[in-house]
Amino acid sequence: MKKILGIGNALVDVVTFINNDEPLQKLSLPKGSMQLVDGTRSEKIKKETQLFPRVLTSGGSAANTIHGLGMLGAMAGFVGSTGEDEAGNIFENDLKKAGVNTYLKRCKTPTGTAIALVTPDGERTFGTHLGAAVEISAEDLHPGLFEDYDILYLEGYLIYNMPLVIKACTLARENGMAVALDLASYNVVRENLGNFKTIVKEFTDILFANELEAEAFTGEKPEKAFLSLSGMCDTVVVKTGEKGSLVSQDNKIYSIKAFPVNCIDTTGAGDLYASGFLYGLALGKDPATCGIYGAMLASSVIEITGARIPESAWPAIKESIKSV
Repeated sequence: MKKILGIGNALVDVVTFINNDEPLQKLSLPKGSMQLVDGTRSEKIKKETQLFPRVLTSGGSAANTIHGLGMLGAMAGFVGSTGEDEAGNIFENDLKKAGVNTYLKRCKTPTGTAIALVTPDGERTFGTHLGAAVEISAEDLHPGLFEDYDILYLEGYLIYNMPLVIKACTLARENGMAVALDLASYNVVRENLGNFKTIVKEFTDILFANELEAEAFTGEKPEKAFLSLSGMCDTVVVKTGEKGSLVSQDNKIYSIKAFPVNCIDTTGAGDLYASGFLYGLALGKDPATCGIYGAMLASSVIEITGARIPESAWPAIKESIKSV
């Protein structure tokens, strides 16, 4: 089985269940939005909502994907940066419990947190402070981190640290690894289009995107965007929501249907799709099977709240994968 190394922002989700919309208005957080906040404002949000029930769970896009791979039994590792605090310990322990090898830089800066304020209607409003997550640098990467792995998986949010991305890709190439990239978010693609095009053109073998990200990258509508992307990388995956996904490899196109589900929360759907797809690649499966694995995991995570599938659900998921 091929081994997969992920690099991304190490975050802890502070899921807080508020009883009405009033705290959102008081904190000037538009309902349903995701706002980047500084450390001072993050602490203010935590303080203002400290009397409400809360749950701390590990998060971060690439970390979610690598966690899913670990739960499937894949050989996986994660590189990131956390604080020397309780949240950092929770983040690391969650990955280790899934069987993931962790390579974490521990900093004086607090661990990055995504405060999710959940109202009674289930709507989630985020105040995200990246904190220590952004303190991982190109200088922290060395050849030894990569030598035992076959695939490098990068989340697109790292594009703001271009030296880190370039060094990671360069070291991966020198180690004979394939490079997989998820485009992260359409607004991030728009803001960093030139850098994304550089990384895709020079390094990327496996590209993940949703329809909006594909459109932002190419400037074309989804179907044409998919075809354009297909000419740029060996393997391209464009996730199309409830319609499923499209996969391109070796000039062949595969259409993967989504599984019918009771959608509760789409958080983590793309991350877990990547888990399933990369797991298939690690096992040497064909593109269609990889896509089915991805669709299975995506369907599982959107039926629950949050971006991590509960441990109790994984045995059934693994049995379903075996049956494909």
